[in-house]
Amino acid sequence: MSLAWEQVIVAAADPASLGRWWREALGWVIVDDSSETFEIRPSADEIPGLLFLLVPDEKMSKNRLHLDFRPDDQAAEVERLIALGAERIDIGQGEASWIVLADPEGNEFCVLSSGG
Repeated sequence: MSLAWEQVIVAAADPASLGRWWREALGWVIVDDSSETFEIRPSADEIPGLLFLLVPDEKMSKNRLHLDFRPDDQAAEVERLIALGAERIDIGQGEASWIVLADPEGNEFCVLSSGG
């Protein structure tokens, strides 16, 4: 028995808008752009992907799951993501080596320190 990680589901008020933001942030490709779903992947045949689903409920609290990214240059990547529309946020992380950002719909994600 084996499992393949297919995608992460992201609830969104506007799946296409949020999905396009993440496509730009990650440099991925669009594999589905229907009225209630929007999916991106690293390439058309590569998984895992991110699938944005239309959910009318407003985000109410801290995410229970979030993504972490390790860039080559943390400061430059944080600056680029903020220029795209991300927002730096405080979720109680204190003095940490990572930086917590939120996407345009408020979903938290972390940009880790540079290197391995």
